[in-house]
Amino acid sequence: MRCSSLMKTDIESCKCDEPVESAAEKMKTRNVGFLPVCDEEGAVVGAVTDRDLVVRVLGEHRSTSDTVVRDVMTSELVCCSPDADLNEAEELMASHRKSRILCVDDRRRPVGVISLSDIARAEEPARASRLLFAVAAREAL
Repeated sequence: MRCSSLMKTDIESCKCDEPVESAAEKMKTRNVGFLPVCDEEGAVVGAVTDRDLVVRVLGEHRSTSDTVVRDVMTSELVCCSPDADLNEAEELMASHRKSRILCVDDRRRPVGVISLSDIARAEEPARASRLLFAVAAREAL
């Protein structure tokens, strides 16, 4: 199965210089906990998660109106092509211990996202369980 057949394509993104308040509002409106962060050309440079906002904004007592996404985003993003085999995406998720993988085009623009829950619905239970275990191992570090 190709990533393109499983990925969600209706994804929201934000810009590096966008206030974190704006990113949080997008997350709330879309009921998501993950936004790709793009540069001015639309290429992915990182991601911001609901956890980033809690730990790096609220946990560090930063001002929500004065903090921009660049200050709290995660730069280490795991990406693959939408044409990649789902097994490749799963291996990347497991080896990098990431619960989401972003699918990007040849100019690194986001075209889709695959989450652990997407894989759990598509894969055999035993295979999905092994991936979940591999990704969840990050919590023990």
